[in-house]
Amino acid sequence: MKTMDNDSNRFEIAGHAIEARPLAPGLYLVATPIGNLGDITIRALETIAGCDILACEDTRVTRKLLDRFAIRKRPYAYHEHNAEKAGEKLLEALGDGKTVALVSDAGTPMVSDPGYRLAQHAIAADINVVPIPGASAPLAALVGAGLPSDAFLFAGFLPSKDKARRDRLSELGGVPATLAFFESPHRIAATLDAAADVLGGERPAAVCRELTKTHETFKRGTLLALADFYRDETVKGEIVLLIGPPPADRVPEAADVTALLKRLAGEMPAAKAAAQAAKETGLPRKDLYQQLLALKNG
Repeated sequence: MKTMDNDSNRFEIAGHAIEARPLAPGLYLVATPIGNLGDITIRALETIAGCDILACEDTRVTRKLLDRFAIRKRPYAYHEHNAEKAGEKLLEALGDGKTVALVSDAGTPMVSDPGYRLAQHAIAADINVVPIPGASAPLAALVGAGLPSDAFLFAGFLPSKDKARRDRLSELGGVPATLAFFESPHRIAATLDAAADVLGGERPAAVCRELTKTHETFKRGTLLALADFYRDETVKGEIVLLIGPPPADRVPEAADVTALLKRLAGEMPAAKAAAQAAKETGLPRKDLYQQLLALKNG
């Protein structure tokens, strides 16, 4: 695997050339901007310019960042479709004492991308793994949404199929934290409809679109209001959906859950009883189903 010579270890800010400092051998996980290239950090630029090998998801996307800051690096593609083969070459280079910087197309590596596999293998091989923090879409959304931020859960993408999506929302519905999801523009309406139905229409939420970009928008409201708004709306751009935590009175006492399960079990099959209990309590359907089976066996 080719590396660049030391003469190329430079970057530019506002026309001023800066020499990158030497890096200790290891795998560097470098956060890049999620939209506005001005959000790159000095440390990230030093790491990208100073590394021996720059690995990225899409070389065309990363090239825009390199050109902006006059970094002469030849990016090496590492993505979910070639992770096994490309990962072996990167690990070989790391084993030889090289410095490898891994960037995603946008935001922080290992957040919904295959970077965690490379990091796991590096850690297993006792190779130094160094995070270079920076932009993150879920955190940017959380900051601007106005929802509780003392506890939050990032859950990636919801399933594309309606039943699987609803099941996943039901599983997460009782978590006492703000939920954060990535969502595509053509599915946001269906997701909001499902969320309003499964979690309750009055639950607060925010649709955060095109974060840090020119057309950044935050649409805040209840799940029901947002579902109504987006039902016939043409949506473009990348989206983070945030759903506020359940109200305190939605977290039931254990004895009340047991009583509810017993009542529902007498009215319908176990699977339906668990699903109905999940809707009424906000607790995970699978956990309720197992509890119901335990009650019957007992």
